[in-house]
Amino acid sequence: MAMLSTPFTIRNMQLKNRIVMPPMCQYSVEAKDGAPNDWHFVHYVSRAVGGAALIIMEMTDVEPDGRISDYDLGLWSDEHVPAYRRIVSEVHKYGAKIGIQIAHAGRKAQDAEVPVAPSAIAEAPGKKTPRALTTAEVTGMVDKFRDAARRAVEAGFDTIEIHGAHGYLIHQFHSPSLNRRDDEYGQDLGRFGVEVIRAVKSVMPEGMPLLMRLSAVEYMDGGYGLDYSLQLAARYREAGVDAFHVSSGGEGPAGARKPGNYPGYQVPFARAFKQSLQVPVIAVGIIDEPALAEATVANGDADLVAVGRGMLRDPYWALHALRRLTGQAKPPRQYERAF
Repeated sequence: MAMLSTPFTIRNMQLKNRIVMPPMCQYSVEAKDGAPNDWHFVHYVSRAVGGAALIIMEMTDVEPDGRISDYDLGLWSDEHVPAYRRIVSEVHKYGAKIGIQIAHAGRKAQDAEVPVAPSAIAEAPGKKTPRALTTAEVTGMVDKFRDAARRAVEAGFDTIEIHGAHGYLIHQFHSPSLNRRDDEYGQDLGRFGVEVIRAVKSVMPEGMPLLMRLSAVEYMDGGYGLDYSLQLAARYREAGVDAFHVSSGGEGPAGARKPGNYPGYQVPFARAFKQSLQVPVIAVGIIDEPALAEATVANGDADLVAVGRGMLRDPYWALHALRRLTGQAKPPRQYERAF
């Protein structure tokens, strides 16, 4: 039996295999109101039909001006809950679990009239310069994450992922190069992330796992390295994170250090997190070949593998991968004759 096909449990969330669909923005909200529509319904349910064990819905923002674009999802209103509940309910029919990634884009919210950030530092030349949040606004932002998490629980999600990677707001706060504040949120760079984790955890049922996505390294000149992110992740683990989804970069234009563009280039980061923190880890980064996904789990580099672009190309990637590795797959009964 391939390791990729074996079950895995994070707290009370039992997964039927080790295959994850990671968050990938669809930029498909039609009315700019933040609510998912039929595109999102078909997109996510198709991957459940296709055999993925865990589907993590795309970056979903805690306030309208927290979106990368006005066409992104939101969870800032109780009115959003029924549309998410519809997706969750249908995904569950096919034996998959589903989570949602809650976030705020910070200075990367380029459709906002004036983006906000820890400090007034633009992402790149030609991008909008953000306004630095006041201390009171930072504490208010923690409340917005809590409220979004409460709505996610009401919608029936199996897990919540906090987005602390790719140069978005939480990443901006814990990055030494992007946070130049003089208040307590600048003196302690991990404070905002810790407060968000505790706030989100406070509205989650006992046993519901909390995931967090982190950038293991930054690629801009002067950016932090792996030792820094591991120390930060240890704090976040103590605050309540149950598993880490390990990525890298996204904070701005790359400098002398460049991200890889080869299969599995981020797997060593996942391995370092797993070994250092002793918590479940999701690896991501061009893990599109079934053999590489299998090796990542079988070698103990990660507990779960996230397949992004591979699942955009093929909604049934999980079924096809498990069939290639084991010679068998368990499709919905309607598709059995094809297998």
